[in-house]
Amino acid sequence: MTKRNISCAAVVVTIGMMMVGLLAAVPLWANDAAARTASEPASSSTTPLAEPTVAEADAFIADSEQKLFDLNVKAARAAWVQENFITDDTEQMAADAGEAATALTVQLAKAAHRYDHLNLSPVNARKLLLLELAIGFPAPADPKESKELAQVEASLDGDYGKGQWCPGGAIASGEKPKCLDVTAVGKLMANSRDAEELKRAWIGWHAVGAPMRVRYAQMVDLGDKGARELGFHDAGAIWRRQYDMPADEFTAEMDRLWEQLRPLYLSLHAYVRGQLAKKYGPNVVPPNGPIPAHLLGNIWSQEWNNVYPLMDSPKPPQNFDLTKILQERKTDVKGMVRYGEGFFTSLGFAPLPPTFWERSLFTKPADRDVVCHASAWDVDFVDDLRVKMCIQITEEDFRTIHHELGHNFYQRAYNTQPFLFRNSANDGFHEAVGDTIALSVTPEYLKQIGMIDTVPPASGDIDYLLQQALEKVAFLPFGLLVDKWRWEVFSGAIKPENYNKAWWDLRLKYQGIVSPVARTEADFDPGAKAHVPQNVPYARYFLARILQYQFQRALCKEIGYTGPLHRCSIYGNKAAGTKLNSMLALGSSKPWPEALATLTGETKMDASALADYFAPLKVWLDQQNAANHYPVGW
Repeated sequence: MTKRNISCAAVVVTIGMMMVGLLAAVPLWANDAAARTASEPASSSTTPLAEPTVAEADAFIADSEQKLFDLNVKAARAAWVQENFITDDTEQMAADAGEAATALTVQLAKAAHRYDHLNLSPVNARKLLLLELAIGFPAPADPKESKELAQVEASLDGDYGKGQWCPGGAIASGEKPKCLDVTAVGKLMANSRDAEELKRAWIGWHAVGAPMRVRYAQMVDLGDKGARELGFHDAGAIWRRQYDMPADEFTAEMDRLWEQLRPLYLSLHAYVRGQLAKKYGPNVVPPNGPIPAHLLGNIWSQEWNNVYPLMDSPKPPQNFDLTKILQERKTDVKGMVRYGEGFFTSLGFAPLPPTFWERSLFTKPADRDVVCHASAWDVDFVDDLRVKMCIQITEEDFRTIHHELGHNFYQRAYNTQPFLFRNSANDGFHEAVGDTIALSVTPEYLKQIGMIDTVPPASGDIDYLLQQALEKVAFLPFGLLVDKWRWEVFSGAIKPENYNKAWWDLRLKYQGIVSPVARTEADFDPGAKAHVPQNVPYARYFLARILQYQFQRALCKEIGYTGPLHRCSIYGNKAAGTKLNSMLALGSSKPWPEALATLTGETKMDASALADYFAPLKVWLDQQNAANHYPVGW
């Protein structure tokens, strides 16, 4: 399954979560001894064994692959039921299935090191390395502790799925008091312009994290113990090592990419803060300080597209409201998904299988709790593709659907690979593919599918780029800091008694955001973000922001497009589909730089495509900040 959770309240984010089953195998260099560092685990066996042979290693890999396939399918089915029917029983079932898959994965990861020194075929050398790093968040060897970890993880996931805010009195809109789930809270915060109502909603939702705090620390302790048993310093070192470089080098690489983009973010932050101060007043929004987190139109302040109506950018004379158009056409939830499918079939991909339409969840049931965050699933790792999403008829969800189906079509493209290669080139690729498709949801595309009659003129491009930046650029520091916080939690640099302080220190440093009210260590605000209690790595979303523009630039070049990158849509172009599929079909069978080169001709992640995409906006933002005396920074 590919769980994506930047969304529900996010347009295309790349708010998504990506976790292919419980395997989470990620590509690394195969057959490259120099790439293995001292931090990697050595064989944990203490019993002298006969020297293994290549034939034994080949048999071990084949047997491991089949066992993992069987257990991960069972775990995926249990996870689907648990997230769609949240009860104590389904949580236990998911925990049991997850425990079995995790235990087997850890067992095989440990056993795989026995064959490290053998001269295996390139394919099996790669599989062996993926086996060693497929552990994700390892359980300790002790069966009791392994079971405990599985139960804690399932309970945290369930707590988030059942999370609600129950207002104590009537809200400003005049509705009767009722309990609101994450989707309803997100909708309120996207649309309300009442600072006090927004503050109450923010506080109300963030209360969902506090009961998780003790169990989250328990989960960290158990995962770190499992990582140490495999020879790693902590669980975070395993997460980072999966990007084909030592853990510390990956941290530095993330910082390098962020520094390329930081000037653009600072310009956007200054402009948005100035506009919000104009709306709410300097007593609510300090003109030269951090922005209060509840005023940015998003529960987590991760994307700011919902405050676009407050911006005074030059509006094009023929602007359109896609949400209004969809609603006026009486588009239903399946119709929304059909538009996304139609995009892929226009590129030459086969339609989704009938089971997709029979088994997906498109709306929130009225009679039970479900995990509503948008996610794409490949339950049998072959063709049982599904989407789980509480769809709203909005532009935001229209884009999100295109993104989610990007995961599904990627999953199907690599389904003929051996099981250990049925994954994206690295986890950022899975998110980036969906986002690349969503980048093609341009006015030109909307005209092609008959959604609008005329394409807005170039005079409105700054406004269009601002809307994109409020989603894509605003997200960048949040995409970076979620795992920075967890890496330090896992390493022990951040202690449980400082969880919340450290979280807000990072949000201030990278985002220039502060909480609307004083927070203490009785709170656990990271738990209000799904990826934290669900223990899903987040760096992939930051990387996806970089990669999607590289992908888009390459695909637009492939079709001979020479205009502004933000105006390019690959809809209807089978040459682009063929080029894209050539990368998707590789899965993780090749190191990610090779997969990247298949599509782009480049072997290194580079933020220049994103910076170039928004370059006209950067000039305009700097002009606006200077003209309005909006200071940059906080």
